[in-house]
Amino acid sequence: MAPSPRRSSRKDASALPSMSSTFWAIMILASLLIAYCSQLAAGTCEIVTLDRDSSQPRRTIARQTARCACKKGQIAGTTRARPACVDARIIKTKQWCEMLPCLEGEGCDLLINKSGWTCTQPGGRIKTTTVS
Repeated sequence: MAPSPRRSSRKDASALPSMSSTFWAIMILASLLIAYCSQLAAGTCEIVTLDRDSSQPRRTIARQTARCACKKGQIAGTTRARPACVDARIIKTKQWCEMLPCLEGEGCDLLINKSGWTCTQPGGRIKTTTVS
């Protein structure tokens, strides 16, 4: 006697389209990969937005927003002209040059009101950064 085909007596059995288990496994793995990739490793930063305004002669205004995942006792800052996690004490005391915000070979000076810093290149070009 041949086995009879199985019929589901559940009324909601046809609510979902029949998909293979491989399809659902791939969907779950893809969603986990997307969730994992959006996480930053502890102590790292990434630039989220970067806007440049060169409408004034001999002057470029750049604004950037960074996203950081800093460790305890650290806060988002700038090291070697890149976003980085730095000691929170530096930010609280506004001793910006202790972050080493300028590129190698550039000199760092605090602005008089401690609202930011300047990086002076060997050729004399000055980049001013203010913190808002």
